[in-house]
Amino acid sequence: MGDKNFNLPPGFRFYPTDEELVVHFLQRKAALLPCHPDVIPDLDLYPCDPWELDGKAMAEGNRWYFYSRKTQNRVTGNGYWKPLGADEPIFTSGSKEVGTKQYYVFYVGEESAGVKTNWVMQEYRLSDSGSSSSTRSSRRRGNPKVDYSKWVLCRVYESEEDDDNGPELSCLDEVFMSLDDLDEVSFPN
Repeated sequence: MGDKNFNLPPGFRFYPTDEELVVHFLQRKAALLPCHPDVIPDLDLYPCDPWELDGKAMAEGNRWYFYSRKTQNRVTGNGYWKPLGADEPIFTSGSKEVGTKQYYVFYVGEESAGVKTNWVMQEYRLSDSGSSSSTRSSRRRGNPKVDYSKWVLCRVYESEEDDDNGPELSCLDEVFMSLDDLDEVSFPN
């Protein structure tokens, strides 16, 4: 996957709406239809920490996009993704529900004692009606072994929102903050 170029042409910005992500990307992926431009890669998210996505996922600004297999295990090498709130339905402009969006926050450490970071993931899934038609479509194409309705589309970003208690710190900020005070460091004149 490292040899695939995810750069978009000059002036082209990838800023899709929730509906566009589900209808024009995820539904096409599940139905085994081509997607033009084919810029969103397949990635097994869970061995990757969010700060390792650069160069592996399609980046636009401070957001990374990729397809991943649907799974219950959201544990990485250094932490885990914890769900935040309930599923949010995604509707077309014609008011038809086509999918759902679930928010996750990344925690560093073990599940029982993790430290919350400001990394956020939005995981998009097809609604049940969309996934069953995709399964029928893949069976008609003679590929019953692979169930492409199990795909999700993920958007990961580092949140910059301030909290009432002040801004959240990234993992690296917390490491640097834990070092000795700057008062003890002498700077050259």
